[in-house]
Amino acid sequence: MSRGHVCLVLHAHMPFIRHPEHEDFLEEGWLREAILETYIPLLWLLEDLSERGIEYRITLSLSPTLVAMLKDPLLRFRFERHLGHLCDLSEREVRRTRHEPALQRTANLYRDRFARARRDYDERWGGDLVAAFRRLSDAGCVELITCSATHGFLPLLNQNPAAVRAQLLVGVQHHREWFGAAPPGLWLPECGYFAGLDRVLAEAGIRYTFVETHAIDHAPGQAYYGVYAPLCSPAGVACFGRDPESTEQVWSSREGYPGDPYYREYYRDVGFDLDAKALGPLAHELGIRRNVGIKYHRVTGGTEAKELYVRERALERAREHGQNFFDNRRAQVEWLAERMGRPPIVVAPYDAELFGHWWFEGPDWLGHVLENVARAPEHLSLVTPSDYLDSYPVNQLANPVPSSWGYKGYSEMWLNGKNDWIYPHLHEAADRMVELAEAEPAATGSARRALNQAARELLLAQASDWAFIMSQGTVVSYAERRTKEHLSRFRELWGMLRARAFDEAALSELEARDNLFPNLDYRVYRADYRMTPGREERELR
Repeated sequence: MSRGHVCLVLHAHMPFIRHPEHEDFLEEGWLREAILETYIPLLWLLEDLSERGIEYRITLSLSPTLVAMLKDPLLRFRFERHLGHLCDLSEREVRRTRHEPALQRTANLYRDRFARARRDYDERWGGDLVAAFRRLSDAGCVELITCSATHGFLPLLNQNPAAVRAQLLVGVQHHREWFGAAPPGLWLPECGYFAGLDRVLAEAGIRYTFVETHAIDHAPGQAYYGVYAPLCSPAGVACFGRDPESTEQVWSSREGYPGDPYYREYYRDVGFDLDAKALGPLAHELGIRRNVGIKYHRVTGGTEAKELYVRERALERAREHGQNFFDNRRAQVEWLAERMGRPPIVVAPYDAELFGHWWFEGPDWLGHVLENVARAPEHLSLVTPSDYLDSYPVNQLANPVPSSWGYKGYSEMWLNGKNDWIYPHLHEAADRMVELAEAEPAATGSARRALNQAARELLLAQASDWAFIMSQGTVVSYAERRTKEHLSRFRELWGMLRARAFDEAALSELEARDNLFPNLDYRVYRADYRMTPGREERELR
């Protein structure tokens, strides 16, 4: 038996951004970047390990909005078109740098990488990355879990408990539709937890979730094992706490691995260095500069002067850092095991987009970690939360304290003077949605369509991404616009339902624009709504 366990958790999420009315919408590029720089490299890594017979177990949460976008035909078409433009640009870059060998080596890297991504996306995965991840789950390598429907920050939606319940039940049902089974766990958006949330998680069939470190450390009484064993909540949901040591080593851009001077610099991109003519179709029609994903420089240090990227040296650093992470976790679990009297579990959760997008060498580092653990099962084993709970079903009964991750750890990132104006409107819309659903136990025709679309607009308005962006001060106008637009559409639909006068053209336009959750049932906002088993569960019975 291993001395201890490591639970690697990757949370993959993107807000639902789909603008069919624009041919080249800037914020749609976030998804394209994540597909090319994170999701495809992760599939390369995980499939390669499986093909080489290296055993591993990791946990991956795919948010419902991300899954909806990965499955959307329009967004898939736009990604393939974008990747084609990148392949063309990389060929031109190879020619442009022919007299600069150091640059051309990196240009060749991008040309080959983009060509492989284009080939595999089309031929290997058939444009369906969701199905590719499902195959890894079916093979037993990856435990897939879900998130709330639109990544709503649940502690700040709890003024209307039905809003929290709908976010969770819709997320679980959406996962079941795409992956053929109910998710064993659920990633709480921003690790936001509050007392009583476990009851709704239990109703949704969730066995476990994750919380921030201090949610465990400050739990009533004392968490006997700290974050190195889960707490069992009063409703029977296992709550795993984040290990701060393993997180800081990877997540921190200053003290962690990604800040190493030999790794690729994220911010220096040819999208800003080349003129618009050289960028070709990748240049935005309004002249707005943006990253295109070709970067020739390394982190170097805290200076604007950046030295050229050397791929071989960066990969060597990724190998060294993978070994370092393994050595640290081995020493950590050995120290903990001596004091706990049972094998500890070190839970290391990260945003998936850190790997490849923000930290170019992240997937390479992850591969070394997985291989190192596979070679030393007597010291460490990789487990999922389900694996751990199967082996250790009895755990301490206690309720984590209300908390979140992020700035100060208690929701301030999502509720402050920059974004507090949104919540009265969200709460009012949630109250109206409940009233509409309670008044319509069995709507049909246009009324049912309007009720379902009103639920979609409310869920989209509740996404935590908009409050986060306002707080960060990045693309604030876009976040404000999205919040206002979804609330405005909700009110338009509410007006139709109240007046019993349905504008069929307007309703069809809204359904086509905000088209996620095609099987959404507005009755999820009714108090008497109960989840029904999926097809595979009914067959088992």
